[in-house]
Amino acid sequence: MMARLLPHETDHRFLVFAATGTDLIFNRGIELPGFASFPLVEDPKVQPIIVDQMRDLMKVAAEAGLGCIIDTLTWMANRDRAASLGYDAERLAALNRKAVALKCDLRDETDRDDVLVALCIGPSRDAYARLAPMTVEAARSYHAVQIGSVAGAGIDLVNAYTFNQVEEAAGAVLAAKDCGVPIAVSFVVETDGCLDNGTGLEEAIDQVDAITDEAAAYFMVNCAHPDHFNHVLTGHPRLQGIVVNASRCSHAELDGATELDDGDPKELGAEVARLVRTYPKISVVGGCCGSDFRHMREMAKGIAD
Repeated sequence: MMARLLPHETDHRFLVFAATGTDLIFNRGIELPGFASFPLVEDPKVQPIIVDQMRDLMKVAAEAGLGCIIDTLTWMANRDRAASLGYDAERLAALNRKAVALKCDLRDETDRDDVLVALCIGPSRDAYARLAPMTVEAARSYHAVQIGSVAGAGIDLVNAYTFNQVEEAAGAVLAAKDCGVPIAVSFVVETDGCLDNGTGLEEAIDQVDAITDEAAAYFMVNCAHPDHFNHVLTGHPRLQGIVVNASRCSHAELDGATELDDGDPKELGAEVARLVRTYPKISVVGGCCGSDFRHMREMAKGIAD
């Protein structure tokens, strides 16, 4: 097996694309059942489109001399969020493995050592609601199910997106540690740069590190426009990724929107590039809600080595 360095192990920069759902809907004409993309993994007609989406990412990254991280289509493929769509534990585990196999096959087509496959996981419940926190141990047990189902299937790391509770994030980190897989935790922030409960972004990172003895590979922020969090950044050494929304709208405004707000790709690319210049520890960048490969190309040009 080819030796691959993860972002925290190298000075190389990486692209990641976390707007797979909106890109499938608005740019590729695919309907998502219950706004969940993971059932598409089982659809042989859609599988080639899913693969092409990540081929586009690989192409943009290669043209800019960047690495890339290919996320699996499994953000909502956990027990609670899949139950409403009729998935039991056995079927869900099989889907996670299939999703990983699709992306590992794509990664293994290339001889580049800077193409990584990440199991994409999300929180157990609504990522944008203020809910009673899970305990760390409950979250550890919960996320070990999804991570453990693919731990030996060839993934390079876990990308844990849109976590908004320190306790659940810490539990996910410990679950990945138990399964022997590196994990990057990405917090979602509101327009004030804080988690939904008011915890600061960098404070949340420190709290998870304290609970887990710094077991996470690194941290990111996602599903927010740079304007929402650039004022709270201080160059925290553990914050290594920014995966940004194209829109400046709040999460509540995005939920109520009837049309996609794709912002200004050039402006977004320039702002991401400025943040990377200011905070060179940031080496993973990408697009989240509202972004597409216009935005990814602008970001790639701005941060190219």
